[in-house]
Amino acid sequence: MMLNLVHVKLTGMLELRHFKLIAAVADTGSLAAASRQLHLTSSALSHQLRDAEERLGVQLFQRRQRRLLLTGSGEKLLLSARRVLSEVAQAEAVCRAHPQDDLLRLSTGCYTVYGWLPPILGRWQAEHPRVELRIVLEATRQPLGALLNGELDLALTTDVPPQARLAQTALFEDELMLVVPEDHALARRGHVTAEDLVREHLLTYAAPREQLDVFTRVLWPAGIEPHRVSPVPLTEALIELVRGGIGVTALPKWMLPGQHHGLQTVRLTPQGIRRRWSAVTHASRQRPAPLTHFIQLLRERFSLHGKAGPRAASRRAVPPKRSRCVMGASQPHSTARQGE
Repeated sequence: MMLNLVHVKLTGMLELRHFKLIAAVADTGSLAAASRQLHLTSSALSHQLRDAEERLGVQLFQRRQRRLLLTGSGEKLLLSARRVLSEVAQAEAVCRAHPQDDLLRLSTGCYTVYGWLPPILGRWQAEHPRVELRIVLEATRQPLGALLNGELDLALTTDVPPQARLAQTALFEDELMLVVPEDHALARRGHVTAEDLVREHLLTYAAPREQLDVFTRVLWPAGIEPHRVSPVPLTEALIELVRGGIGVTALPKWMLPGQHHGLQTVRLTPQGIRRRWSAVTHASRQRPAPLTHFIQLLRERFSLHGKAGPRAASRRAVPPKRSRCVMGASQPHSTARQGE
């Protein structure tokens, strides 16, 4: 049976992240300075800029004496970008004018990191029965940006860069592994390198490449782009496609089923790709008691299981009987949706 993975390339449509990039590079004159402002690597911004130019079919910047200067097309787009960003900022300010004390907004850097939630939620809501926990799926791809913009109260994510506006509490570490079918040629290797992935069919989360560790920490540092990449919206689908021999993917072991028959994990690079997960909040805002207690419960939960990660922390979990947990958008009355 043939499986066709359909790819849709958006042309001529820019996203908010592109407008932020254009404004930041125009203001700072370089990708390195813009990367510090946007909390992304220079490599990620370089790919993001290339993506914007490919979508529009025009060059937005040109390099002169170690500075990036706007082209004519870039100047015109910058005017629109500043107008859009200003209107978005005003809309966000209106929404944040009256914060809710009875709401805790949470998101993570991965859609599948919620298996630990039920047991923690039960204990937390016993102490704070009037506070609603809202999982903001829309912030999953850029939780730190959403946190700084006031759209979140708590972000659970990996490898947070030093930033005075962010306060972080360490939770656990994991290692990103290459997941392959058990009969794959790479299955018996002690480790694989970026060069080994060139001719593989790489299955990834449906997210921009600059947000995927397999690109930013394995492929791009080696100057490599795989010949074939297919975005897949769900972790379960990623695993089953690999099991069926369709391709390979990069996941930590705790995301795999307890009995992962037909699969094999192989270390990425000789040193491995280790990641530190942290609970991150806005440093300039006082933590309310419900938020402080939730982070305390997270630390207790993960400290018991160490490197085993969330999968071990969620075993034998019993969902709370009465949960005020909403999965969906950050706006009230939103419908839940599945992601990544």
